[in-house]
Order: sequence, then structure tokens, then C-alpha cells
Amino acid sequence: MRRWLAAAGVFAAALVAGAAVTVGFGLRTGFDRAARAADLPDVIARFAPQRRSVLDARVRGLPNLQSRSYRYEIDHVPLRFRGNTSSHGRLEILLGGRRGYQIVRGRDLSGRRGEVVVEQGVAQEWGLRPGDRLEVGRAGGLHVVGVAVSPDDVAFPLARTARIYVGDREDAASQQIPANVALLWVNDRAREPITLASARTEAFGLGDLSFITREGVRVLLEQAAGIVIALLVAFALVALVAAATMLASGAHAEVQRRLPGLGVRRALGFSPARIVAGHAGEALLVAAPAAAIGLVAGAMAVGGPARSLLLALNERPPGAALVAPLVLAWIGICAVVVAASALPAWRAARRPIAPLLHGGELARRAAPRRAAGDGLLRMGARFAVAARARWAGSVATIGVCAGVVLLMLGLASLLVRLRDDPAILGKRYQLTVNAGVEMLPSLRAVEGIAAATQRYTIRATDAFRLGEPVRLVAYEGDHVRFDAPPLAQGRRLRGRNEAEVGVGLADALGLRPGSTLATLDPSGHELRLKVVGVVRALADSGRIAWVSAPTLQSADPGGFGQSVLRLQPGADRAAIIVRLHDLGLEPVLVGGATTRNAAFLGILASVLRAVALAVGLVCLYALVQGLAMTARERRGALSVLRACGASRADLAAVLSGAAVAVAVPAALLAVLLERFVLGPLVTRLAASYAALPLRLSVLQVAAVAGALALLAALAALAVARRMVREPVVAGLREELP
Repeated sequence: MRRWLAAAGVFAAALVAGAAVTVGFGLRTGFDRAARAADLPDVIARFAPQRRSVLDARVRGLPNLQSRSYRYEIDHVPLRFRGNTSSHGRLEILLGGRRGYQIVRGRDLSGRRGEVVVEQGVAQEWGLRPGDRLEVGRAGGLHVVGVAVSPDDVAFPLARTARIYVGDREDAASQQIPANVALLWVNDRAREPITLASARTEAFGLGDLSFITREGVRVLLEQAAGIVIALLVAFALVALVAAATMLASGAHAEVQRRLPGLGVRRALGFSPARIVAGHAGEALLVAAPAAAIGLVAGAMAVGGPARSLLLALNERPPGAALVAPLVLAWIGICAVVVAASALPAWRAARRPIAPLLHGGELARRAAPRRAAGDGLLRMGARFAVAARARWAGSVATIGVCAGVVLLMLGLASLLVRLRDDPAILGKRYQLTVNAGVEMLPSLRAVEGIAAATQRYTIRATDAFRLGEPVRLVAYEGDHVRFDAPPLAQGRRLRGRNEAEVGVGLADALGLRPGSTLATLDPSGHELRLKVVGVVRALADSGRIAWVSAPTLQSADPGGFGQSVLRLQPGADRAAIIVRLHDLGLEPVLVGGATTRNAAFLGILASVLRAVALAVGLVCLYALVQGLAMTARERRGALSVLRACGASRADLAAVLSGAAVAVAVPAALLAVLLERFVLGPLVTRLAASYAALPLRLSVLQVAAVAGALALLAALAALAVARRMVREPVVAGLREELP
């Protein structure tokens, strides 16, 4: 039973490690896997439509260029399939050359009329399969022949755009199709900046020019996954340390129990090294299969959510590549278990032989005096606290594990708020409508609307690196009334040629208050802005800047404008939407991170719940281990109770008292750890994206406390059930002098 208990602890720790390794390794390597499989170009350039012959004359002379291909993108194409519709389809006409995507189902385009390849996110969301018929705008019904993945953007519906691909034909009409996208592959990625600089020179006169590099896409996706990876690694380390602490405690108690046997071996000539090797071998026999089963179970438990998470990012699951990190994790867990068992054996084997033969510390341990009026719960609590070192270790282990569970409950609540509450990201408006400035007076006159203004957005690129996308946002008037992300450094925007930048952009470009942000606007002209503040923004991974409306309008007079509406407190949102419909407008509700990310946030919540369950198993193991050690040391006293007529319920009451003596301070420690250590640590990890306030509710604290109480009851029943199976006489021999 002791070996089974030790194996259960190894299994619980390996379960958490397996889950963390599966998700963390998949996210860390998913982009590189998908980029290689899809033959992702090193540079994607977008610009105003150009004739292919003129464009190719400029592109083919670029230095360090390996190959090139072109596309013609058409946005806002209506798509429909069996009741699923989207007005944000992107039709990409492939104009020959390398594709830049991977076919994962079906086949690629053959050049015949009426064929289409759809993005995997669209296929998965709408249930599209090769052979189905997709309605595509004015093109009518197209025959789906394949499903593709391209990791240059996240998948639909995480990305609003639903991408589909069609091929050009070899007739004269198809040769007249212009190009507005160039895919470039370079020979040496280390010399890619030279290619970009030359491309910028050759592209003089091209409108709406923007560059996206493979490295830029990688940075965006890896930063988005960075919080998840950091949290999972932290959870795995916490579970491993907790299990190692309890295994070390159990190994110490086991060595103390076997001290006379160690003394006999030493008297027969066994060296300390040989004794330690025997203990290490026994520990390895227990740890190796338990760790292997736990790692596999952890990988399987989060396999589904991890796969969904990677598919939402247009990345590929690791497959057989996951075996290597799992093997390394198995070796690490086995090494920790062997070390936890070998160290107390080494310390004991180096003692003189005579004290070992007399039983060492175990022979001198006596049960505490019990007053006649002591209750069973109080007696159990005294038993647990008597071994102060082990009691403190159990409290610390369970407190840390419960603190992690509390943290994950807080993160789950945060995900819900990110999905539903726009205010958490600084958005102070609740509705948007596609209306011009001339409609603002009519909008402000609608009952229930407190304020309305115009918002402008354009896509730009960093003028220095040419690989960092930047979204520029401007509001008519003071933007703080409508959009006020938390300020991290500096001050708010006040005048022209000033900018507030997101932390993600500041980190990528080394910006701070007083620096200069240089961007290329869609017309290809350089716009220089003085950075006056750095804000915690989640949108666009923090690669966003707020500027004044006159600055943005002078850079791009035709930039996209939209009216944003701030509602009065307590206003009837449904009634306001009806009034806006009467004006001929289509209002859109403002979500948190964005309403189309709801499924993605649900995937993250599923991953956290799976890891939380594994951490809960570590808590249960720690309680059972601590109670088992207490029962072993107080075996004689408990046998006296049984001889006096105590039932299994009485023994369970004594052990429940011991469990409560551990669980109550552990619960208090968990709340303090989450409030002052774990919560602030996660907030700092997320500082590059947004100010994410982790607030625990009374209900969440009560739920964790109740769970600890339930685990304590289960542990007490399990140990009591085991005790009543052994003969009373065996325990009385230890109690009688």
C-alpha cells in the first residue's frame, strides 16, 4: 500500500507535467511546423492593384530573392453554406507560382473552372468538406476540392476574415487580372532586411503598401501564446515540487521505519552506497511506470483542447514530435523521485550501526498524552501537529496547490470578462455603426445615447524594420471619453503628431515616452509621431497606436471611419438598437476581447480546467500521504482506540481532525498566496498585453475551501478503511512497553 501511495503521487505530478508539456511544446513549436509544411513565404507585400508584367519587372530584380508568386485579393465577399453566412469573405485568386499554404484534406486546385479551396477554420466552423458546394458572391456555387492551412494569420472565426482560394485560368481574360499581393521567398533569411529595404525603394509609387514578414507573424503568435505557456510551466513546476516534497516526506518516514533493517545490513558488511542504491532502485521501480502512465494520461487529457487551440492559431499539432519532450519529462520526474528517496537513505546509512539497530528516532517517539475529555477531532489535530516538520510541509504543499487552483478560477472568470465586458480593455462605448460624420447629430439625438463620435483606423507598418504591423486609431475629440486603455508610462495624447502606443509595440520597437514612432501609411508616405504614453492594450497584441484625428486624416483622407456610441447608464440597449434600425443603420454590439473570440477563450478555459483537475489530484495525494504517515506513527494509539471499541467512523473522525488541522491553514495560505504572490505574478506576465485584474469572489474561495474539506474527508475515509483491515494486536505491540 505504501508503494501504491507513492506511485499515486508520482502519477499526479506526471499528469500535470504531461498536460503542461503537451500544450507548451505544441504552442512553442506549432508555428515553425505549420510554416514549413505550408511553405510560408518570408515576406508578404500588399499594395494597390498593379499589372503583373509591371510588378514582376520590379520584383524579380530584388537582391537575395529565391522565388516569387502573386495573388489578387478581394475582401468583403459574401459566403454562404447551409445557413452559415459571412460578409467578410476574402477571395484570393492565385496567379501562379508557389502556393504558400498546406492542403490538409482533399486536393489542391487543378486549374479547372468552378473549384475552390477553403481555409481550415472556415471548413471546421461551417462543416465544409471536399465535395460540398460553397456559394461565393457573384461567382455563385463553387465546388470545394480541398481544405488548406496557412499560418500567416489566425483561423476563422478567431480572425473575422474567412479566406478561400481559387486559381486563375490560362485564357486571355485571366491574364488581365492584376495583382495586389506578392509572396516572396529569400535565399538567406539573415539578409532579409536588405531585401526589404530594396523592395521599399522599388515599390515607390505603389499605393496602400504594407509588408508582413514570417518573423513578424511568429512574434505576434508566440507573444499571444506566451502567457499560456508561462502559466502551464508554472503549474507543472508547482505540482512537481509539491509531489516531490510529499515523496521526500514519505521516503523519510519509510527509512525511519526500516532503520533496524538498515542496521542489520550495515552489520553484515553492506556499504552505505549499496544501501542507497537499493533504495534508489526501489524508488525507480515505482516511479518509472507511474510517471510514464501519468505523462501519457496528462497528454491525452489536454490533447483535444490543445489541438483545438493550435487549429485556432492555424498551427499544426506536434504529433510524434511530442514523444521527445515527454521522454525528457519522464527522465526528470524519475530523477526527482530517486533523489527524494536516496537522500534520506544516504543520511541514515552513514549513522553508527548501534543506533540503527535500536530503531533510531522511531524507537524514541512516543504518543502525546491524551486528556480524558479530548474529542476525537481534537485528538486527530494533535496527532497531525505533533510532527511539526511534516505538518508544515503538508500545509505548504497543499496551500501552494490550492493557491494555483484559486488562480485558475480567477483566470477563468477573467476569460469570461474579456469575452463579455468591453470595459476591462478600456472601451467605454457599447455600440458601433458604419455611419459618417454627418450622422453624428442624429445619433446623439437618439434617446439613451450619452455620446457619439467618429473613429478612424488605418493599417500601417513600422518604417524602420518594415516587418512590424501597426494599427493607427483616432477619435474626433478626446479619445479617453470612448477608449481609455490603462496607462503604463507617460501621459495621454494631447495634440497633433503625438501618439499613445501599446506595450506590445513599445517592446517590439524599443519605444518609450519621448521616442519617435515612424510608420508607413497606406499611401507609402512616412509618418513620424512623438510617443507621449505607453498603454496596456490587448487588441492587435499591443501593436496599436492612438493618434489625433487630424493627423490620421492628413495621412489617409480615405481611411475607414466608424461611429462609436456610448450609452447612458441603465439605458435599454435593445430599444436603442431598434431606434438605430429605424435610421437605416446596422449597430454592432461591442464585446470584450471581441465577440468572435468566444470559442477561443472557451478553449483556453478547457485547458485550464484540465490542468486544475490534475493539480487537485496532487492535493488529494498530499492529504492521503500526510494522513498515512500520521496513522503510521500513531498506529499504537489508534489500535488502543480500536481495542476499546472504536468503529471505522471513530477512526475516520480522528483522521478527519488531522486532515482539518492541515486543510484549514492550507486554505488560508492559498488565499494569501493567490492574493499577494500568484495573482500579481500573472498580472506582470500579462503586462505586455493589458491590465488584467485578477479578482477572487467569495464564492470561488468558498468553492476551494469546500473542495479541500471534501478531499480531507475522502482521504480520512481511505486511510481509516485501510487501518481497520489490519489486526489490532499488531498496533498494540507498538503502544505497549
